[in-house]
Amino acid sequence: MLDKLNWRYATKKMDPSKVVPDEKLDQILEAIRLAPTSSGTQPFEVFVVTNPEKCAEIQKVAWDQTQITDGSHLLVFAAWDNYTADRIDAVLDQMEDERGGENPLLSRYYDKLKASYLPRDDRDNYEHAARQAYIALGFALVAAAELEVDCTPMEGFDPDKVDKILDLKSRGLRSVVLLPLGYRDESGDWLLPLKKVRKPEDKLMTRID
Repeated sequence: MLDKLNWRYATKKMDPSKVVPDEKLDQILEAIRLAPTSSGTQPFEVFVVTNPEKCAEIQKVAWDQTQITDGSHLLVFAAWDNYTADRIDAVLDQMEDERGGENPLLSRYYDKLKASYLPRDDRDNYEHAARQAYIALGFALVAAAELEVDCTPMEGFDPDKVDKILDLKSRGLRSVVLLPLGYRDESGDWLLPLKKVRKPEDKLMTRID
């Protein structure tokens, strides 16, 4: 795994002639689905955009980053705009349905969750949901590296305009981060030959025994 993580980098130039095969895409999406989230709520959705016109529209509001259109797939992570009773109840309903029936312990837990989340400001709840989407993004990055699929996590875009392009507001969602998937253009990527630079362990990690 560490070899694969050393192999990956934020690809700056992708080869538009290469397409990520469906089986690899499906594995990356499954890693996202299996990512942990707070209280198992999974408060986000992922949009897999391959429509050339939509990708071109998004590129225009994302600093014209060419990976969006040169990659074969664009993943858009979109978080819930707020926690609601219906959304939390749906999480509980699925758990009870798949685990064989009502569970009073779980019911009490999610009642407490609603009591904690629902009075909060919608901005606080959106930011909490967005953090859960970032956990899933991390899983996607590792899964892509394992499969030797290149990708570039992107915050450099106008969320309001992406929300409008994908009609996210009508679904109670807000875009959080973009992840183009594809394959590096080894002849055209200025970043590829440069050494990966990270802080040394003693600058980044503190061990408390």
